[in-house]
Amino acid sequence: MSGDAVRALTFDVFGTVVDWRTSIAREGVELGRAKGIDLDWHEFADDWRALYQPAMQRVRSGEIAWCKLDDLHRMNLDELLARHGVDGLTEAELDHLNRAWHRLDPWPDAIAGLTRLKQKFTVATLSNGNVSLLVNMAKRAALPWDAVLGAETAGAYKPQPAAYLKTAEMLGCAPEQCMMVAAHNGDLAAAAALGMRTAFVLRPSEYGPEQTTDLAPQGDWDIVAADFLELADKLDC
Repeated sequence: MSGDAVRALTFDVFGTVVDWRTSIAREGVELGRAKGIDLDWHEFADDWRALYQPAMQRVRSGEIAWCKLDDLHRMNLDELLARHGVDGLTEAELDHLNRAWHRLDPWPDAIAGLTRLKQKFTVATLSNGNVSLLVNMAKRAALPWDAVLGAETAGAYKPQPAAYLKTAEMLGCAPEQCMMVAAHNGDLAAAAALGMRTAFVLRPSEYGPEQTTDLAPQGDWDIVAADFLELADKLDC
């Protein structure tokens, strides 16, 4: 497939572009060493991530007012630290830990793949992350985005249609001129239902060595690729 009708590639970020689990665990190990906190930090990362969708659902349902992902992450962090019996952290330490999501490392193929892809397409985020989070992440990791868009700019969290449609609109594209790139079948299903093209990129270790989800395509996606470099090959970049 050449992707000739596609003008923009819109990317899920957490898990698709960056390795959140390893990165959060790394930050936790550093904190634990400094503060004498003995936890399984990979498990902590998994637990923190497990609170992600339920927190956004509270916004999507109208239970709580719109708030950015940084604020939801902090709400979840406070709950998680209490659950693990961790106390005594200063506000500055709590804020630094919460902003670990700004410091996630990219998958090894991400930068080279994005660099190739942007020679032919506009490459933009379509993430539930807030703008400052995604910009800080990109600056630190040298992610070469053309635009940082998604939930905050749309005022909606995926898989709400506005998150996808507003992003396409802001890029000056019809939905069918955008290709959603994600490692998550559910994200692609929501995008496809709105007319977007789809690319499934495998990230079989996103949730660690015992991952059981998103290990294979579960829809008729336009492209399936092992990583961003193979995606670039299949899009003739």
